Amino acid sequence: MVNLSFRDSYRSASLLVTMVSIVLLPQLALSATSTYSRPEKFYVNCGSDSNVVYGRRTFVGDMISGDNSVSFTNKGTEVSNDQSASGIYQTVRIFRRPSSYNFRLDSAGLYFVRLHFFAISSRTELLTARFTVSATSGSSHHFKSFSVQNFNETPRVEEFLLMINSREFEIRFVPGPSSLALINAIEVFSARNDLEIHPDSDKNLRTVYRLNIGGQKITPENDTLGRTWSLDNDFLYRKDSAININSTQRPNYESSVSATEFTAPDFVYQTAKTMNRSSSTGAGGMLMNVTWSFKVKSNSRHFIRVHFCDIKSQSQNPDSAFYLYVNGQWRQDVKPSAQLALVTPFYIDVVKVSDGSGLLNVSIGTKEMDKDAGFLNGLEVMEFLNKSSSDSSDKSSFRVYIIAGSIAAATVLVLILLFVVCLMRRRSKKKKMKTSDAEVTAWSPVPLHRGGGSSDNRPFDPVYNSPLRNLHLGLTIPFTDILRATKNFDEQWLIGTGGFGDVYKAILPDGSKAAIKRGKTGSGQGILEFQTEIQVLSRIRHRHLVSLTGYCDENSEMILVYEFMEKGTLKDHLYGSDLPSLTWKQRLEICIGAARGLHYLHSGSEGAIIHRDVKSTNILLDENNVAKVADFGLSKLAVSNQDQNIISTNIKGTFGYLDPEYLQSHVLTEKSDVYAFGVVLLEVLCARPALDRHLPHEEVNLAEWAMFCKSKGILYEILDPKLIGQIKPSSLNKFMEIAEKCLKEYGEERPSMADVIWDLEYVLQLQMMTIHREPHEDSAATISGGGDGSSLVIPRLMVSDSFSSNSIVQTNRVKSSNGGTDSSETQVFSQLKISEAR
Repeated sequence: MVNLSFRDSYRSASLLVTMVSIVLLPQLALSATSTYSRPEKFYVNCGSDSNVVYGRRTFVGDMISGDNSVSFTNKGTEVSNDQSASGIYQTVRIFRRPSSYNFRLDSAGLYFVRLHFFAISSRTELLTARFTVSATSGSSHHFKSFSVQNFNETPRVEEFLLMINSREFEIRFVPGPSSLALINAIEVFSARNDLEIHPDSDKNLRTVYRLNIGGQKITPENDTLGRTWSLDNDFLYRKDSAININSTQRPNYESSVSATEFTAPDFVYQTAKTMNRSSSTGAGGMLMNVTWSFKVKSNSRHFIRVHFCDIKSQSQNPDSAFYLYVNGQWRQDVKPSAQLALVTPFYIDVVKVSDGSGLLNVSIGTKEMDKDAGFLNGLEVMEFLNKSSSDSSDKSSFRVYIIAGSIAAATVLVLILLFVVCLMRRRSKKKKMKTSDAEVTAWSPVPLHRGGGSSDNRPFDPVYNSPLRNLHLGLTIPFTDILRATKNFDEQWLIGTGGFGDVYKAILPDGSKAAIKRGKTGSGQGILEFQTEIQVLSRIRHRHLVSLTGYCDENSEMILVYEFMEKGTLKDHLYGSDLPSLTWKQRLEICIGAARGLHYLHSGSEGAIIHRDVKSTNILLDENNVAKVADFGLSKLAVSNQDQNIISTNIKGTFGYLDPEYLQSHVLTEKSDVYAFGVVLLEVLCARPALDRHLPHEEVNLAEWAMFCKSKGILYEILDPKLIGQIKPSSLNKFMEIAEKCLKEYGEERPSMADVIWDLEYVLQLQMMTIHREPHEDSAATISGGGDGSSLVIPRLMVSDSFSSNSIVQTNRVKSSNGGTDSSETQVFSQLKISEAR
């Protein structure tokens, strides 16, 4: 059975699956595609007794009798409708018990499977529905039951390209406990028959991205196979690196050896992006490539199709060749002049494994400084679904064997791919990757004027744009006072930089120190982040959260004023600076403090606040090494228990700390903060960045590398050398157990921050505990000996690994001096009242 969790990705209707047509022999492609036409079935309008036309397809109501090729098991099903919705989304079929749709296909072969989900907003039980879906044909299971939940106003479309080896095909829906399942429409139709796959090869793919480069969004009505092609601007690494070009000339499919009108619609091949020669960078003053960057599932294998059609050249130009790169390593020549005629579409297919960073970068680059970097018309990224395997524990390894045309041709292709991969890996080990280590905000377009936010590109005007003037916070500080406090933003007072802007040390009129963060032009955060930071910090106070002293929005400025944190960021005390190293005890106390701050955010009386950018640079230390969580510009508020799962259209955060479940499902919860905190714990232990692309491939991602070392029993090899000899084995083992739980793939398997606090306090107790060894005690329990004859012994305690908020062991909570609730001293170790441990 193919076990792929489908909870990891919900793309909107603008990200639909492509028809994959791998052509090894051009003559085979021409003969195969000439007979393909768009199929007329199956398009099912679920929960309806009428037909509806959507995307140039006629969807037949599943309540219409007469067609026995489509049926569903009726186990307590019902229907509902919403006349305010359009087309196939007006009706929905509801399952309260396990049910399925069964299709009798004309023949086995390659098929599209497209599932449409849209909950009617007037029915709460639909909005909160939780269910699983699976697909089978004969004895083949094409994908594991995947979870569907957390509906909002946008229809969800999940699509696959499946090799179905039987005429009987079933799609099964299973409601979750005390919940229901729903489906609005189903599409099952045959794909082009020029793709032949070996019976023992992986057969199934799922689309992750599909982009129309340089053009407008293409809707299903304008695509030959009902697909949607999204805009590419949000994925462009540098917004000023490329310009759009377009043509009205129809693509010359007759001269193409691979592409047809079913490969991509005309609109894809009539628009493109090419290098912006007026933009410059680096010492050479000239761009060398244009890059599109995508978040993908770490360590998965992906199928990438890159579409080209030369709409730039006026004649066949022998010097028009350029390079295509994937992740900066794999490279292939692109030669438009090799096509038989101008405006001839073609594509290049690449099979690539993610490098572990969770990023997939596709670039076009110039061969020489004075040569053009080429062009790109369209881009599709698909993920291979893994084959059925008895080892279901490895959820991220995919075996892919792509065979087209014939068995002999497939064998050649696999051998070539293996050779290229080995060659590229060998080359990559000889050079350091040149990508920047700068932390970035994921999937957020960067504005080029002050005040532009990730969702608001208007110039900032405090009079009209800021809701802060209506809050009466009493925190505004005149800009003239800001200038005096920073000596006109003297560079000598600059103490740091970040995604929002520069940070300056300041002396306020009352003589107190402060940190002033000044938003700058072109920052990745803007109006919304500025307002969010103020609104969040103005409503919370806690010993382990940085306090907001004031703000200034005069003269189109976005300035935030915080309490001054004397010792800077946690990161600076771990690596990348000459600051004194922290002891293991200090590091544990800092982790506990940061965890308490996050727990306060998650358990606030007005609703959970999700930080969304937890990392070592956002944990600050005061003069006593007290940890305080900072930077709330990306925070989200869940105002009630029902709203604690938030659908986030734009994924935001920092690479290396991003929750993999959040990346794939766009569902944001407090457990996303827990995952990021788990990465911070590993930074504290190993004193290295979350992502370090200068390291060997397998070591780039700290979370994955640390978990691998733990599983192999070589954890001591990655510890901060300055901690060697400081950490007791019992303390280290428990600490790694906490980190591992925080880094679970699915949020429901991770602990709450309350549990993390309890466990970290236990780690500290284990580290500090000293027990004099009695003669009768088992020597096997001894860890190390002391000079005074005493030994450190692991206590034999019957305690659980973690306690939830309703545990029988309670925490004494007191009000902190600044009004917040703080966990002062717990009673969880009441059975260990040992003076040395305090």
